Formats: sequence, structure tokens, C-alpha cells
Amino acid sequence: MARRAVCVGINEFEHLPMSSWLAGCVNDAEDISAAIRKRGFTSRTTTVLRDSDATKNAVMAALTDMVDRARPGDHLLFSFSSHGTQVPNQPGDKDEPDGLDEVFACYDIKRDGDQWDRGTVIADDELRELFQRVPAGALVEVLLDTCHSGTGLKDLEELQLAMTLGRKPRFLPPPTPRGLDRARSIRAHQPARTIDHKALAELTKRGKGARPVLFAACRPHQTASDATFDGRANGAFTHLFLTSLQERPDATRAEHLKAVHAGLKSEGFEQRSTLEGALKAKKVGFGQLW
Repeated sequence: MARRAVCVGINEFEHLPMSSWLAGCVNDAEDISAAIRKRGFTSRTTTVLRDSDATKNAVMAALTDMVDRARPGDHLLFSFSSHGTQVPNQPGDKDEPDGLDEVFACYDIKRDGDQWDRGTVIADDELRELFQRVPAGALVEVLLDTCHSGTGLKDLEELQLAMTLGRKPRFLPPPTPRGLDRARSIRAHQPARTIDHKALAELTKRGKGARPVLFAACRPHQTASDATFDGRANGAFTHLFLTSLQERPDATRAEHLKAVHAGLKSEGFEQRSTLEGALKAKKVGFGQLW
């Protein structure tokens, strides 16, 4: 059985002002890389992409290589710590009923008119299509420490409040006022959305291939926090998840999620992480098939 991982952490962004940079994402990637060494992963089979190394082309190339090498019985892991945002659907795209695609910012994220350039962000649809190529009998574990919702389009005041507490949200609104107005208009003319959950759940659909399991940093109506613990920057989810993994290495995925929730509550974070995957997957340990 082979174990391969791609761990991505992006604090700095080529085309964004420093006010939009983050602090804990690179630490997230390095901490996850270190933690999984105790679980059979090696430096040779683990790719860590930091800041300028984490362009969209580089991230997708690393993921594609990992997927193409996968065989039944393998354990694949993808972690991504960065900003999340949304872009309008492409013409003819009916996968997102609210008219907006969830996307994740790479180092080279830049504007395309009033929106973000799709060539510099990774859409949830792209991840789903890629993971569906992993053969049956392999395990794909995904850790997303980023926002995946457009809630910030309506609650910018909440984002500002979080920043006053030293917890920068990992969310980017559209790059211009006109783009923000368009996104708000799209949401206003669509049905009430429970689809943020669906967008993530779609990543874990098994189909004929592998069995993906996904931990996400927050629920759709919340923002993921870039925070500080004992003077060191980390994503709140990543820090608490790795703490649980270290303290209870044999716990089930559901038990790890419960421990993360307890930690978030005790530290005063509003976000609550989610676990997507088959019910049986939640009843066994991290890194285990079912």
C-alpha cells in the first residue's frame, strides 16, 4: 500500500495586497506534513507547496500526479489552507443552484474583470472530477482549512468583527464593488441555499472509484479562522484537529470531529467543522478504509 500526500499552505498572494494575506496557512501545511509522517507517509511521497510554489498549475499538477499513481489500497491525502471565495457559474453550469461556484484561492489569484480569474482558483467541481478518477479500493482524505461559502457577501460586518479579535477570516469577497453587487444579485434571485453543504458532499461521492472523506474547517454559513495559538499562527481547525490526532491517534473520525468542536467552543470560535463521507467512514479512524 502506498501513501501519498499533497499539502498546500498559502499566506502570501502574488496579486493581493498585504492586508489580504494570511499568517497560519504555511504552518498548517507543514504541521500536517509532519503529523502524517507518524502514519507511514514519507518526505519522498509528500509534496508540500508553500506560497509562490502553490500556483493553480502547480497544485493541480501535484494532485493529478498523485491521482494518476493511485492503486487500490493506497491512502491519498490532500490538505489545503488558503482563502476561499466564489465566482459566478459558467454558462450552462447547473451544478450550483445558487449561481455561484465555490473556489479556493491559489498564490496567483487575480482579477478577471469584476470577478476572480478561474485560471487562478480551484473550483470544487475540478476537485470532484479529479478525485473520481482514483480507483476503487483507494482512500482519499481531504482537509480543507478555508471558507467554502458566500456568507461573507452578506455579512461583511461579521468578518470585520472577527478581525478585531485577531482572527482573520479565510474568505475573499469579489474583487470589486460591482462584482460584489453581482454576486449579491445572483444570490437574491435564487432559492434559499442549503447547497453549500451539497457542494462539499459532492466531493465525497464514491461513484465507481475511491472512497473520499472530507473534513472542512467550517459550516457553510461560517468563516474559517486564521488564528494564533501560544504565539504561533495556524488555522483553528488544523490546530485543533492535529491536537486531537496526537492525543487520541486511534479515535474515530467522528470522535476527532467532536474534539475539534469542543476545542472551537472552548476557545470562543464561532465556526464548527464538518465531516463529509459515508457513515461507516465516520466510525473508523483517520486513514482507515471501511
